[in-house]
Amino acid sequence: MSAAWAQLRELIARHWGFSQLRPLQEQALTAALAKKDLLLVMPTGGGKSLCYQAPPLVSGGTTVVVSPLIALMKDQVDALSRIGVPAIQLNSSQSLDEQRYHEEALRDGKYRLLFMAPERLVGGGGRGLLASLKCSAIAIDEAHCISHWGHDFRPEYRQLRQLRTWFPQVPIHAFTATATERVRQDILLQLGMPDALTLVGNFDRPNLTYRVLPRYEIVSQCEEVLRRHPQEAGIIYCMTRAEVRSLAEALKQRGYAATAYHAGMTPVDRRKAQDAFRADRVHVVVATIAFGMGIDRANVRFVLHANLPKSLEHYQQETGRAGRDGLEADCVLFYSGGDAIRQKQLIARSADEAGVDPSILAAALAHVDEMDRYCRAAICRHRALVEYFGQTYAPASCDACDLCLGDVTTVSDSLTLAKKILSAVARTGERFGVAHVAAVLRGERTDAIRRWQHDRLSVYGLLPRVSKAELRDWTLQLVSQGVLATEDFALPSGARGQTLKLNAASWEVMRGERTQVRLVRLARPEEKKKAGKSKQADAWIGVDRDLFEDLRQARRTWAQERELPPYMICSDATLRGLAAVRPSSLERMGDVSGMGQVRLRDLGPLFLPLIDEHCRRTGASRDVAPESPRRLSPERQQARDLFAQGVSVAEVAQRTGRAASTVNGYLEDYIADVQPASLDPWVEPAVVRQVEEAIKLLGPGRLRPLFEHLQEQVPYDLLRLVAARYRGSEEPGPFSPPR
Repeated sequence: MSAAWAQLRELIARHWGFSQLRPLQEQALTAALAKKDLLLVMPTGGGKSLCYQAPPLVSGGTTVVVSPLIALMKDQVDALSRIGVPAIQLNSSQSLDEQRYHEEALRDGKYRLLFMAPERLVGGGGRGLLASLKCSAIAIDEAHCISHWGHDFRPEYRQLRQLRTWFPQVPIHAFTATATERVRQDILLQLGMPDALTLVGNFDRPNLTYRVLPRYEIVSQCEEVLRRHPQEAGIIYCMTRAEVRSLAEALKQRGYAATAYHAGMTPVDRRKAQDAFRADRVHVVVATIAFGMGIDRANVRFVLHANLPKSLEHYQQETGRAGRDGLEADCVLFYSGGDAIRQKQLIARSADEAGVDPSILAAALAHVDEMDRYCRAAICRHRALVEYFGQTYAPASCDACDLCLGDVTTVSDSLTLAKKILSAVARTGERFGVAHVAAVLRGERTDAIRRWQHDRLSVYGLLPRVSKAELRDWTLQLVSQGVLATEDFALPSGARGQTLKLNAASWEVMRGERTQVRLVRLARPEEKKKAGKSKQADAWIGVDRDLFEDLRQARRTWAQERELPPYMICSDATLRGLAAVRPSSLERMGDVSGMGQVRLRDLGPLFLPLIDEHCRRTGASRDVAPESPRRLSPERQQARDLFAQGVSVAEVAQRTGRAASTVNGYLEDYIADVQPASLDPWVEPAVVRQVEEAIKLLGPGRLRPLFEHLQEQVPYDLLRLVAARYRGSEEPGPFSPPR
């Protein structure tokens, strides 16, 4: 190990509190230390920023970071300053005196990171400033904006290709969360770095659960998800500004701390919305895609799409704003069959007004079709996303999407239904769209059917009991599977429509030469699997939820006092670590991931008394060794085997050599996971009934209200055990089909 690498690892542990690196971080950091050009493609939450923030602490000089938004730059500078990393931004919101002061400090070597917008770097005096500095590297964030083929092309980013000519000896590092092979090649070409080390991370985000569900009553559907995430942060994306305003107002009327955000608002109002979300004064932002890139909040627990996104790249990036701390998060897309047509109309109208190159418009419309096929496909969502970006997905099931969790089920007579749909397309002459073909199959008496005499066809009325929505869905599933095609056409109004067309695969199905056709529908409640609970439960294994809530509330209070967003104090992942380990000293607290030396010195004396008081009150054990959520320790596994035999806590403690408080924690997790029919071996039936009555009134989430409601007569250990059965049980949730 080189001296520079050892120094870098020590600095990362000291400032960021990370003792281990994530995949590809080591290679990227090594390339930075070696002053090589680099292209790093790593999904949101994978740790890209560390790869350009940490190296200048060792290499000396200043790394210039190109960033698209002032808000995003400010967040990063504030976060770096809090952990002792000297960073500054230069932007148009600063006075000339401020800018001159910062520029002089940069020349004196007082800062290691300088954040600038692309416009300022290439056209606002940035070239001269960089020439006067000891510039160690240029890091370009959101580098996909350089490419015409990217989903978020920005002309000002294209000008960054001049950097190679101006500063040929300075290494360029490009970073993005979302880039197909074509986009990656264009980034390398535009930045003039053909020999750059290209690192592409795994596009899978296993901590995210993806669901695509039919939209039927969007306010109620969103509210069902919000109820699963009380007081937690989330983003809801809508297609238009009017939909944003309407949904935000409806949620506020139902008592949710929600706000709207879209490009039609004044800069002041947009800033207020962003600041309220950062500061945790509002929990939900309803927005167009104008919102998100400037938000560096790591603890977003859900992202909902009320309409079809523009592309799979947009979808990957927008859902990637959930769970950036590595903890579990929900991503739900509420989808209607007409969304693709609406989205194309909006894109075409916008392109026409802006005079966009036809090739770029064609690419944008193709992106919508790809997104539409993703929604209709009957394959694992994680697999579909990973394979779209050119990677392979090995697991047979992700256990984290609607298809793998059993929210949908295979239609038993898929092949027969497919043949009937394809026959209807053929009999109607391949001249009509989904709605007309569905109407024919259902035996409807529409004007178009009478005019074309399609009520005389042999396929007329073949599927009278199938709903319009299901027929439309199945037809587009056939399109997504390649056994049916579509062809665009222009309507007199200027809008665009689609006709259904047969292809070679269509005829193979109808002739019986191809039998692998799968159609799916929403599962009824009794058909749903109970798989998938484990991922949510795993994330909380060993975590003291009451202590976590106490720490989270304290973090919010301290953030308000310091006028900082709570997530800049420390992450939810760090709070969960503290609530699992329950450290008894600052030294043990330093072993928790995310508690670097700066945070330990600053926050340790604040957190420790809270943990002391909680453990004194509840009798919880201290300095618990953290366990992997996927691999149980031998002691825990032994305890679970004994619990299955009905062995008491005292006897399990004796056999495993663990304290009774630790064994109670094992038992709590066992009850939540296994759902034993009776708690008699551990809790008196009368106490169970008493606690259950309290839970019906107050819910199982926090124990302190239950403890107080029961006149402090039932010990916390017993409350935990009864509440665990409720937390582990199936509850009505946001993913039930419409009734």
